[in-house]
Amino acid sequence: MSENENNEEVIQTEEDINRLMQVRIDKLKELQDAGKDPFEITKYDRTEFSQDIKDNYDQYEGKDVSVAGRIMAKRIMGKASFCTIQDAQGKIQSYVSINDLGEESYKAFKTFDIGDIIGLKGFVFKTRTEEISIHAKEVVLLTKSIRDLPEKFHGLKDIDLRYRQRYVDLIVNPEVKETFLLRSRILKEIKNFFDNEGYLEVDTPILNTIAGGATARPFITHHNTLDMDMYLRIANELYLKRLIVGGFDRVYEMGRMFRNEGMDIKHNPEFTNIEFYAAYQDYNDMMDTSENLIRSVAQKVLGTAKINYQGTDIDLESPWRRVTMIDAIKEVTGVDFNEINTDEEAIAIAKEKGVEMEDAKQTRGYIINQFFEDFVEETLTQPTFICDYPVEVSPLTKRKPSDKRLVERFELFIDGREYGNAYSELNDPIDQRQRFVDQLKQRDAGDDEANMMDEDFCMAIEYGMPPTGGMGIGIDRLVMLLTNSASIRDVILFPTMKPIN
Repeated sequence: MSENENNEEVIQTEEDINRLMQVRIDKLKELQDAGKDPFEITKYDRTEFSQDIKDNYDQYEGKDVSVAGRIMAKRIMGKASFCTIQDAQGKIQSYVSINDLGEESYKAFKTFDIGDIIGLKGFVFKTRTEEISIHAKEVVLLTKSIRDLPEKFHGLKDIDLRYRQRYVDLIVNPEVKETFLLRSRILKEIKNFFDNEGYLEVDTPILNTIAGGATARPFITHHNTLDMDMYLRIANELYLKRLIVGGFDRVYEMGRMFRNEGMDIKHNPEFTNIEFYAAYQDYNDMMDTSENLIRSVAQKVLGTAKINYQGTDIDLESPWRRVTMIDAIKEVTGVDFNEINTDEEAIAIAKEKGVEMEDAKQTRGYIINQFFEDFVEETLTQPTFICDYPVEVSPLTKRKPSDKRLVERFELFIDGREYGNAYSELNDPIDQRQRFVDQLKQRDAGDDEANMMDEDFCMAIEYGMPPTGGMGIGIDRLVMLLTNSASIRDVILFPTMKPIN
């Protein structure tokens, strides 16, 4: 069915927009002057949704129904017309005639515009072309749309406009709406998983006196009553571990984090993250938990754990690979840091391989991490746990008993991107304090992403924290993966954007 012939072409100028808006405003004023102001209507009793009717036609055939939604298409054919309305579930066609509505109501219906929201009562039937439709007996204008819907709202030239005007994007692009419906199901299944595993969902502060728990640049705000600067949280790790100290065995929190950093297809300054902690577990248990979590969510939401992401087949079903960072570097570059034991040797091999290092990070540990980032990350297509990081880049992690230069930490990589970060949590208060001191030295040297000293957290673990495993997973990236979305902005309803004006 084609759209109404009066449906305007794509608008080019502000003058055109204003002119067409005025036409609709004039229609609204006529209705108001006639005592038929749609904005005085406060409620409409609908009984069904479009997709329910389509999926269960045998039950609905001939049955009277009441639906409501936005007019997306309209075809006037003299004394009878067709229109398509869109509700929360999808679209359904309606047959509207002067014989059923009466002359006055049908005349009013003919003046309705694409984008107007209507209520419609009638019975369910199939047209001669076998399209499930509603034979209208009553049509009521519920909302007058005074701004024209775009004919097309997609394509590269409109990508920023889609993000800025997500409300329009959702109206005209059904696949976008489906992405966010899937996001909601994914988040629900994640919570169900942890609830079933005996984890307690908690809430911790978003306003922090110290930006801790991660290596990141914070957003700073000011508390007027206390007359002090505060930070939007970059992570909730340190509060959750305080709860482990307090006696909760398993806790998790899903919520918004804020990092004042760069923006690209996988970074938004405001993002959703989940962190979970379990007493008496280590990073090996966290590997098991995260693997089971993501596989379970994929199966329940998508019906399969074998997916395709942007043209690449990803196998979430098979057991995920586990490899140390040093071994992964050796596989890709041939450089074996097990044979390189001094900072001087590491600096020399970095220069040989063209790996650039900041002056404050000319150590074996930092160089190992940089080798991994430069050469290995992008090669990790299938789910891979990269284990045993240098202690220098892991200030909150327990050291490996077999090599004190490394820590029991892993990151999860899929399709060359990091999806999660996990530790055997550092619970030695003396070691933890020294790690904070080392981080302060990095801050003094100009690294504004280094950890701050958190005296209260040090005090907490001085009371004793049991051996604990913990992990954080970026929810937006996971949603990108499971919805096959190319950019993080595609899975955030209102991504951060610079205002046009």
